[in-house]
Amino acid sequence: MPDKLSKAEIRKDALQDGVTAASQAVGSVTTIITTAVGDIARAVGGFATEMFEIRDAARKASQDHITEMPPPEEPEDLGPDAPGPAGAVGGSGPEQH
Repeated sequence: MPDKLSKAEIRKDALQDGVTAASQAVGSVTTIITTAVGDIARAVGGFATEMFEIRDAARKASQDHITEMPPPEEPEDLGPDAPGPAGAVGGSGPEQH
C-alpha cells in the first residue's frame, strides 16, 4: 500500500520549495546588484583619478609656462620731454595757461 501524504505535508513541501526558489532568486539578484555597484564604483573612481591627473598636468604646464616667460621689461626713463601715455611732450598732458 503506497504511503499517502497528508494535505498538511503537501502544503509544507510546496511552501518549502517556494521559499527556496524565492531565496535563490533574491540571492541571484543581490549578486547582480552587488557586482554592478562595485563596477560603477570602480568606473567612477577611475574617472576621478583621470580628472586629478589632468588637473595636476594642467597645473604643472601652467607653472612651466610662467617660469619660461622672461620678466617684463622696465620702461626707460627718457626725461621730462619724453612722450607720455597720451603722446604729449612733457608727460603731464595739456598745459593750462
